[in-house]
Amino acid sequence: MFGHLKDEFYTGREFASYEEFKTGLDAYIIHWNTRRRQERLEGRTPEEFRNMSLTA
Repeated sequence: MFGHLKDEFYTGREFASYEEFKTGLDAYIIHWNTRRRQERLEGRTPEEFRNMSLTA
């Protein structure tokens, strides 16, 4: 995850303040844990996959 974080979120960006960095980082982590689509989950997001497991 840290390689993706560096490549997708941090590299090439400058932040005006620590608060701006922290807000962006929190949003990226939420995206990573819930909304990104994954091929190994058959194109589902982690959130969709967890909900599917609970209803089955």
